[in-house]
Amino acid sequence: MSEAMEITEAEAQLYDRQIRLWGLESQKRLRSARILIIGMGGLGAEVSKNLVLAGVKSLTMMDSVGVGSSDASAQFLAPRDKMGNNRAEASKDRLQELNPMVKVSSESSSSEDKDGEYFRSFDIVCASCLPPSEYIRINEACREMKVKFYCGDVTGFFGYCFADLLRHEFVVESKSKGGVETVELEKKREDVKSDKKEGEEETTFMEKHVLEFVSLQEALKTNLKAPGIKIKRMDPAFFVLRMIHDFYTNHGSLPLPEKRVEHLPLLHKIKDKITRDYDLPSDKIPEEIIPLLFGELGPVSAIVGGVLAQEIIKGISNKDLPIENFFLYNPLNSRGLVECFKG
Repeated sequence: MSEAMEITEAEAQLYDRQIRLWGLESQKRLRSARILIIGMGGLGAEVSKNLVLAGVKSLTMMDSVGVGSSDASAQFLAPRDKMGNNRAEASKDRLQELNPMVKVSSESSSSEDKDGEYFRSFDIVCASCLPPSEYIRINEACREMKVKFYCGDVTGFFGYCFADLLRHEFVVESKSKGGVETVELEKKREDVKSDKKEGEEETTFMEKHVLEFVSLQEALKTNLKAPGIKIKRMDPAFFVLRMIHDFYTNHGSLPLPEKRVEHLPLLHKIKDKITRDYDLPSDKIPEEIIPLLFGELGPVSAIVGGVLAQEIIKGISNKDLPIENFFLYNPLNSRGLVECFKG
């Protein structure tokens, strides 16, 4: 991560509310952060908006796709009169207007043309609208360069995001009586007692933690049939994620509304295959979720994009417990959940 920048008086006034929320040191880290957003669909637009408003140092949008009619449902940064123009370039002006203190730039090339050296110039890489194989490639390149990686997608009423923060140290604010300070490092706990006497008021201190993350490739290799994994109790949202990844891998896109008649039976086939592969009950992946997986919807992009941007802020500020390592949004019960898979 880049060295923390000092906050100017103008920035202190602009970011006053969030400095009160997460502290001056966290804001300094944000002001030093260089962000790359790959894929400027609805989810990418939401994440970009939230991070620019938070006050990062710079944000680069990358997309090789033009603005299309499908963007009208969720992509609010690209004006409708920019139809056919590159999505990243079309989004630049509106994004910059949100916060002139952030350096906003766009790039119309494909992520497939970029290697690890390119990603090395960023502190955070966040990708969407790409094939699963490209997420894995970018993630591996980022790991080599010690760059934190996030990815996610929204398809219909379903959405998810994934985080790989490498070896992530962070602090959590805790309260203790008698001045007992707790430091947790790599799951080990040490109690360090101060000179405070018993009966004194509760004191606030920072509790330190370390988490070791795994790559997306390792997470997706998790053996769900291994002893101790109660697969039948798992939320169906994770299996919907596997469906979406398999669909993109086999058919070159997420399920498309304009190809609903063609794509609906393909989704049912993949659902049946996953049910067999994991020995799931026949109703584990509900039939009623299949028709809900088409297009990119604005409200779902806002939910997942809000979670993803907040997680990126945690990853930059090194404050508060991050999601480890999947966030999944289940549309059937309107519930978000966290699942941890480590290979």
